Amino acid sequence: MSIQSSEFAIQPILCTADIGRLRSFYVELFGAEEEMRVPGEKGPFFLELRLGRARLGLVDHQAGAEAKPGRVTVAVFVDSVDDLVPQVAPAGGKVLGPARDMPWGHRVAHITDPDGNMLNLTQRL
Repeated sequence: MSIQSSEFAIQPILCTADIGRLRSFYVELFGAEEEMRVPGEKGPFFLELRLGRARLGLVDHQAGAEAKPGRVTVAVFVDSVDDLVPQVAPAGGKVLGPARDMPWGHRVAHITDPDGNMLNLTQRL
């Protein structure tokens, strides 16, 4: 079976117990723009953020139903890894090690967002 569509996209959706904090991280660090907001009882239940041509979903989990971060790594392509790394911690994330040039032509820094989701800051060399 194939998908018949002029546009095919995969949207990562991150579960969080603090949707405002996670939204702020992606807005502050990557300049994400909010595209859609679905209201919930105590604030937004779902947010869709646009990062360039990509879309990222954030969903608020109720207390007691929090999902731990999964084994997913989101590659975020940026103009300069080295310029962005110093901004990770002030935005609420964590840098896991120094940026490195990879043999396939990318410079990569491994970081986490405030919920511990793995991100690769990736720059094409």
